[in-house]
Amino acid sequence: MNKMWIPVLFALGTALFWGCYGPTIGNAQSPRVDGKPLMSPDGWSPFKPYVFIGIAYLVIAVGGGLLMMKLKGDNMSYSAPVPGVEGITHFSPAKWGFLAGSLGALGALCLTTAMMTSRGNALLVMPIVFGGAVSVTAIVSILKLRSHGSVEIHPVLWVGMALTVAGVVLVAMYTPHGHGAAKPKADAEASVTSSVTAPATDLSDQKTAIDDGETTLDV
Repeated sequence: MNKMWIPVLFALGTALFWGCYGPTIGNAQSPRVDGKPLMSPDGWSPFKPYVFIGIAYLVIAVGGGLLMMKLKGDNMSYSAPVPGVEGITHFSPAKWGFLAGSLGALGALCLTTAMMTSRGNALLVMPIVFGGAVSVTAIVSILKLRSHGSVEIHPVLWVGMALTVAGVVLVAMYTPHGHGAAKPKADAEASVTSSVTAPATDLSDQKTAIDDGETTLDV
């Protein structure tokens, strides 16, 4: 297999998992009463499911990371120097890993809060998240490259960012939405009962009119 397919497959896996993240966390929103979410102590804030997001990270990232380190033959030191490379130690993956993890955790907090406050509206939130992430990645990459010298930016990049914004809007607007709630059964039964009893009421009125000596009936 061409080695270029490996990062592509993992990138697609990321899109799959993160794409399902929003709708999944939307199920964790607090119940609503009269259109308003229940807050503590009867309900909960976005921080309650966020705690278990952290636990999931802990179990999968730490447990899985240690397992894969062992399989790949990594040493467990985060301070050992790198032989032949001056000024670089194994603290580098700890530093940048913690920073990246912090950004990921803050992003998860923002996304969780967005889902909780939008009534779990993944159709609104997720296109903004992923469309915005692409543009932010491009801007950060440009700034990083410029720190090492001048870099030429092709104008098509800005066109692509504009198309990303347009794509976010189109996806949010035209993703199919669910049908409206069905008419409550009690209301439907009341409507049927009313339509059935109405003629009987009219006939009763007519009979009363005859008994009272009325000579004309309006049928």
